[in-house]
Amino acid sequence: MKTNFILLSLSCVTFCCCNQAGKHASFERLLQDQTSFDTLINGKQNHLYTLRNTEMAVQITNYGGRIVSLIVPDKHGAPTDIVWGFEKIEDYLKAEDVYAGPLVGRYGNRIALGKFSLNESDYQLSINNAPNHLHGGNEGFWNKMWDGKLLKNKNGEDSLVLSYFSPHGEDGYPGNVMTQVAYTLKRDNKLQIDYTATTDQPTPYNPTIHPYFNLHGTTSKSINSHYLQINASHYTPTDSVLIPTGEIASVEGTPADFRTPHRIGERINEDKNNIIKYGGGGYDINFVLDKSDTKVSHAATLSEPENGIAMDILTDQPGLQFYSGSCMNGTDIGKRGELHRRYSGLALETQHFPDSPNHPNFPNTILKPGETYRHTVIFRFYVTKDSLQQH
Repeated sequence: MKTNFILLSLSCVTFCCCNQAGKHASFERLLQDQTSFDTLINGKQNHLYTLRNTEMAVQITNYGGRIVSLIVPDKHGAPTDIVWGFEKIEDYLKAEDVYAGPLVGRYGNRIALGKFSLNESDYQLSINNAPNHLHGGNEGFWNKMWDGKLLKNKNGEDSLVLSYFSPHGEDGYPGNVMTQVAYTLKRDNKLQIDYTATTDQPTPYNPTIHPYFNLHGTTSKSINSHYLQINASHYTPTDSVLIPTGEIASVEGTPADFRTPHRIGERINEDKNNIIKYGGGGYDINFVLDKSDTKVSHAATLSEPENGIAMDILTDQPGLQFYSGSCMNGTDIGKRGELHRRYSGLALETQHFPDSPNHPNFPNTILKPGETYRHTVIFRFYVTKDSLQQH
């Protein structure tokens, strides 16, 4: 009996060790090879940085500050890479969709006709999403080489600080702007991103980050099975080219009502107020978050019942853009040879509202000399058996 007990105990130890070793091997296989990103772009060295904790890893390149990989455990402990991306830097440089994972700015989202007026001067920005200016234009943050520095914070957590100097007149924007973005992978499975910026002239400023999430860990499965909840009672209706009309409208009775969790595909073929039509046959909406201050608070929860992966988004920003990836056509081939197809990834972008410089009733987006712009977003990961569970 005693001998059998010892053998059984040894078997359990061996099984557990092998199981852990298998998970570790799977985890390592999902990480991208850093040498596939080591190259010169516009005369500057590109790198792939890796942040880790005991359960997660995130990989970021200084070309555009892109999140390349974001690996989290599912309900069985299996590592799962939940963002779109490519396996080598050359694929990012030639991709049809240039917004797979990067920082966007100076102004995230759209500015109507690329025009705004400020202090009695008129400005014309580049038009890269005809007839409008989108995500900072052709020379936006997504297309820049950032200076990177890996750090450990006082808690021993991995952090990457990226810095970029945007000169006066870049893509038509006034003022010299210095931006820093710190990515920190917390011990409690949070990825925190903190933006700071200063300027020497008044300028519109509204950066965000644009990862495409798919909690399945594969673009072969649709994001329409994900459940989404957004703390927003209102949204900003748009015209047919996604420029806000200036109205702040209730989500009540529309497919934009995510105040309680809904499966994304549940109402994607319905329409009211042209929400789905103007979104290219899916969602592309700025939500007005239910918040009365600038404190970091819960904005949204995304979850996938099949594998139990859930993600909370917390932010100090007044808006959240939900884009369901309706315009993807399968041209880009991503990690593991998978196609970036329609509804194979979604973006949830914390932000001020689109076209705010042309809407005085929207929250202010003008950064002035002597001010420091601040923006925090936290992606908090966990597993749940119930896709509707609040956390």
